[in-house]
Amino acid sequence: METRTMKIPSKADGSVFLRVIPGHFATNHSHINHYIDMTTLKSRKSEAQGAAKLLAQRYSMTTIVDTIVCMDGCGVIGAYLADELQKAGVMSVNQHQTLYVVTPELDNNGQLIFRDNTQFMIEKKNVLLLLATATTGQTIDRALQSIAYYGGIVSGIAALFSAITKANGVSVNTIFSQKDLPDYQTYAFNQCPLCKKNIRVDAIVNGFGYSKL
Repeated sequence: METRTMKIPSKADGSVFLRVIPGHFATNHSHINHYIDMTTLKSRKSEAQGAAKLLAQRYSMTTIVDTIVCMDGCGVIGAYLADELQKAGVMSVNQHQTLYVVTPELDNNGQLIFRDNTQFMIEKKNVLLLLATATTGQTIDRALQSIAYYGGIVSGIAALFSAITKANGVSVNTIFSQKDLPDYQTYAFNQCPLCKKNIRVDAIVNGFGYSKL
């Protein structure tokens, strides 16, 4: 599949780009016709830092962020984003005027949880949720429910790529949108036109990558 990969540069910074593979892919919530490979964007220093700078520009000095909750393996970008937000003058009410960067875990029932030693980073904190992709909004909903359960206050949602503009009334700030990838489509399992055409699924996708069938 890698031979089909296309590169889409950000209009704001040509060194930050998406790697996109067209095909037929199944996620936890839907079927999609393009797989967005963010492996190096999330792991390579120069790309992760570039992505963080672009996301930080979406937030003003009036935004308060105490904690960044990272989904989909975005911890490296989250660390750079914390640094960029502080450089930009984004406020924090943490005692030491620094930001926490934390990743939730999944329990045996598939629920997002924060361990006892990290819960203080969420409770009564202003939380910025960071994701790799947002397509149906279901992952965002789960994360917001978890943050609310542990007493967090959502101050923003950021995604590297998003097919939606809002979730639970909160704007999703993103580097890439469907305008950058107009052919991108997501389908409910029972309404997927690719399945109806008997086009085989290329791979099963989660937030960290894909597994070929």
